[in-house]
Amino acid sequence: MIRTFATLAVLAAPLPVLAHPHIFVDSGLKLEVDAEGFLKAAEVTWVYDDFYTLLVFEDMMLDSDFDGALTPAELERLKGFDLNWIDGYEGDLYLTQRDTQLSLGAPEHLSTEVRDGVIITRHRRPVTEPVPVLANGVTARMYDPTYYTAYDLNRGVEITGPCAAQVTPPNLDQAYTLVEELLYSMPTEQAEDAFPEVGSAFASTVAVACEG
Repeated sequence: MIRTFATLAVLAAPLPVLAHPHIFVDSGLKLEVDAEGFLKAAEVTWVYDDFYTLLVFEDMMLDSDFDGALTPAELERLKGFDLNWIDGYEGDLYLTQRDTQLSLGAPEHLSTEVRDGVIITRHRRPVTEPVPVLANGVTARMYDPTYYTAYDLNRGVEITGPCAAQVTPPNLDQAYTLVEELLYSMPTEQAEDAFPEVGSAFASTVAVACEG
């Protein structure tokens, strides 16, 4: 499985092992809400950093002329490369309502392109709850629990229908402090293999409010 990773600054704390995050992804989120205010799906945009893009090109033997652009045939081979998810992987997207996580379906490929030398992909995930879900009060967060991926929600948030979003950025001071405390509490030799699940502390929170 090819995982996606986004960038936040490398932690500056004086710790012996601070290897996370590894790869950096700018991201965008669109929530599909119908005219009645029901949440239908989430559309995710991932913009990979140039180093990870290079690694993917090398692994898949793409861009043989090293010009940072792909031929139509190469783009077709790249299509959906980041959607071969293992069982149990949540897609690093968590939608909740009243502290209950909402079920999302398998990712549906929307687009894959290479622009300015980096890979940009979009996919859509339908809400698969057994009953319709009102979007009002839903929160969305994008993160890798292990913080091997660090997502920056800087590509914007869009909501269709009679709803609006309020985006609250993470408290980075608190997040860094949490990492320090957890790492100091474990043996140095375990810090990389058993890196604490702190990804949620670095995630922006999208809160949905709807008319009526």
